[in-house]
Amino acid sequence: MTAAEATDMPDDGALRTPDRLRRRTSRLLSQLTVRSDRLINEGLAARADARKWHYAVLASLQDLGPGSQATLSRRTGIYRSDMVGVIDELAGRDLVERTPDPDDRRRNLITISDRGRRQLRRLDQVLDTLHDELLAPLSPAEREQFTRLLTRLLDHHTRAS
Repeated sequence: MTAAEATDMPDDGALRTPDRLRRRTSRLLSQLTVRSDRLINEGLAARADARKWHYAVLASLQDLGPGSQATLSRRTGIYRSDMVGVIDELAGRDLVERTPDPDDRRRNLITISDRGRRQLRRLDQVLDTLHDELLAPLSPAEREQFTRLLTRLLDHHTRAS
């Protein structure tokens, strides 16, 4: 139990949250994010010996093509200082390849390997299962609507910042 969950527990052990908190979208999103991150992080580790950043980099390389570490950092939102470690982990598993950038020999281009493509397909399957668990109370139509609404909110606030 997290500290946030403990504060929602009255002495009798029954979960009780004040209505004014349950009406606060920011709180609900925050609480769901904590639970979602835990589910995804633990699920990827246990079922695929992977991390969410592995998935982000492999998906970026598959969908948008090779890139430098700085490019991958911008595409995925992973801090540049953390990207080195993520690339090292992926390269150590032969999931990506580093080659000198022909336009700038001081940097490397990162490319997904065949093994990385297979791993990405496996991670897609694992994440599909984990998302089914996360979104279990919602119908397929509600899941699509929820994703559309979250995307619209994120796009709005990303453009605004």
